[in-house]
Amino acid sequence: MRRLIDRVRGLTVSLWTLIVPPSVWAVHFVFSYLWAALNCAKVGHFATFPLLYVVGTMLALLTVVGAGIVASIQARTPGGDPPHEQSTDSDRLRFLAKATQLLAGLSFIGVVFTAAPVAFLTDCR
Repeated sequence: MRRLIDRVRGLTVSLWTLIVPPSVWAVHFVFSYLWAALNCAKVGHFATFPLLYVVGTMLALLTVVGAGIVASIQARTPGGDPPHEQSTDSDRLRFLAKATQLLAGLSFIGVVFTAAPVAFLTDCR
């Protein structure tokens, strides 16, 4: 476990890692609307237990949680106290990691709220 944490701390954080959670949320959002549209158009109602949709939602949630865990480990990189406003590599790493943590939390809630209508609605009217 310690080797895994050390390996995560050694990863390079950039703006690409910052956009992973909201991108997963956006893809899941489009997937949800396509799922609902195709079910209503082809079947006339939602499937009783949409296994493919549940698997897609769990995959999205796991990806967002994974990004949040990586960001959480990187946010605890040793260095100075907040605010991380200096132009050092460790302050930049901690700032991006904290922003990624917050976006991962927001994206997790977004994925759950996007999945809720498909889980609870059964009628296409």
